[in-house]
Amino acid sequence: MENDKTKKILIVEDEPSIVLPLKFLMEQHGFTALVAETGEVAVDILKETVPDLILLDIMLPVLNGFEVCQIIRNNSDLDNTKVIFLTAMGRDVDIAKGLALGANDYVTKPFSNSEIVEKVKGFLCD
Repeated sequence: MENDKTKKILIVEDEPSIVLPLKFLMEQHGFTALVAETGEVAVDILKETVPDLILLDIMLPVLNGFEVCQIIRNNSDLDNTKVIFLTAMGRDVDIAKGLALGANDYVTKPFSNSEIVEKVKGFLCD
């Protein structure tokens, strides 16, 4: 049985006021947290490592979250990687697009820490 400590989460977010508490929260719950501040950096990290779950913002510099999600879903090495969009874009059309691109879940900001932990654990600890 795989230990939760080995579960890797990639946080793709360009806002430090969101990254720092999210990283702390994930580590507090026993996960390894990696951070990418742009879509490009996220894609580079994904060439080196396969995270168990990605918390993905949409509004990112250069490559946006929708584009990053497409890249993830077109890479068979990442078939088992869960993607949760974590974004301020809460319109129905944005949510539908995110889910159509292969995201496992879609959470709009502001979100509660307990909601995120619950969702992450739901995907990784069952």
